[in-house]
Amino acid sequence: MRELRAMYLHALTKYVQSGSEDSAAFTSELGPLITSLLPEDTIALHEESMQVLIQNVSLEQALQYYHKSFVFLMEIIVFSRMLQLNGQGGSLLGELKQMLKKTEHSLSSIKSKYENVLQHMDSGIALFDEEGYCTFANLKLSHIIGVPRKKLIGRDVFSLMGMHEIERGRRKMFARLYRELVVYRIPMKEIIDESGRHFLVSVKYDEELEGDILVSVKDVTEFKKIEQSAYHNDKLAMLGKISAAIAHEIRNPLTSIRGFIQLLLPELKKLGREEYGRIILSEIDRANEIIYEFLNSSKPSAPDKRQVSMAELLREVTLLFQSEALMKGCQIELLPVSETLMVDVDAKQIKQVFLNIVKNAVEVLGEREGGIQGRVRVQAERRDDGIWVSFEDNGKGMDAKTLSRLFDPFFTTKLEGTGLGLSVSYRIIKNHGGAIHVESEVGVGTTFRVQLPL
Repeated sequence: MRELRAMYLHALTKYVQSGSEDSAAFTSELGPLITSLLPEDTIALHEESMQVLIQNVSLEQALQYYHKSFVFLMEIIVFSRMLQLNGQGGSLLGELKQMLKKTEHSLSSIKSKYENVLQHMDSGIALFDEEGYCTFANLKLSHIIGVPRKKLIGRDVFSLMGMHEIERGRRKMFARLYRELVVYRIPMKEIIDESGRHFLVSVKYDEELEGDILVSVKDVTEFKKIEQSAYHNDKLAMLGKISAAIAHEIRNPLTSIRGFIQLLLPELKKLGREEYGRIILSEIDRANEIIYEFLNSSKPSAPDKRQVSMAELLREVTLLFQSEALMKGCQIELLPVSETLMVDVDAKQIKQVFLNIVKNAVEVLGEREGGIQGRVRVQAERRDDGIWVSFEDNGKGMDAKTLSRLFDPFFTTKLEGTGLGLSVSYRIIKNHGGAIHVESEVGVGTTFRVQLPL
């Protein structure tokens, strides 16, 4: 029996490792020796040999070996049965072999077809068995995680969390997802990675999966941008309706009050209460400024575009804030901009956008502690998709929650802010056909990038 095991293992190894589809050369020698065995004994011998054969190969290669070995096993059993029939039924053996080859080819074609579909889906797909081991992962998931497919297949969930090839932040994210989606059985979870990309992760435990777990990961960043853009537009439209409704109703009485206070100023001066009048006038002017910002943010007026030198426009913006920046202990650094870089914009509106961004940066830098000098670096360059102007500061930065509401009307982190500056800027850039992108990291700083079309 030991000699038979050795012969079977040798023949099986040569067949599965060869490129041949014809097993006759390998099975004819074994056939006469197998005739004395029962089918279940032959199957046990085959399984024992396969266990030895796959000990030092990858999971993917082991699956290939098993798939090919089934043809070998079937032909061995059929060949031995034919010998028991004293050589009769040779034509039947040939028909069975042809049937086996056709079946194998059909299965391979179907498997290849559906695997290609899964590989080219725009969602990351992974399949885990009942014991938690990954049995399939497509290329999209490999790209999202940043690890080759071969290193994912065959690993369990916990070893994936400990892979050094995966960034620490993502490993923590995996642990959180495992707790919420697997332990607490939450079917779906939206997450944001360290680069700010949005992913929708879902887990299915259908009975049709027979105990396996199907994990799907979809990048929904672009959908989120569209959703946020629509959300901002709705907010600005609402703001426009509010401002249009209340602006005239408030401005008219304020104008009357201001006029009467000015008439009363001489009388207040006689009483030594002139300062009261000035405070009232200053607060009325502040209320008028807020109403003016309301009106500006709600006006959908088309920009009056003209050819403007970007270098000259940025010089004017930086000069306006140089003195205030020095008073707050920071500096504004304008990197060289080509004098030939021209842009077709409404200079007044775009200057308002740039002033809002620089003003916010300077105010934040003035609050910075730790003795590090604040800096706002301004630069502009031409790219294929337009002109990009960036404003980079080394302030305290913003968290993800603040970033998500940055352009909402009335949202502000400043004690005396109205929360309208950036929402107005957003509307102006949109009216110019451009976009504003913001990147920020707490404790590091913030970068505003304004894209203007050529």
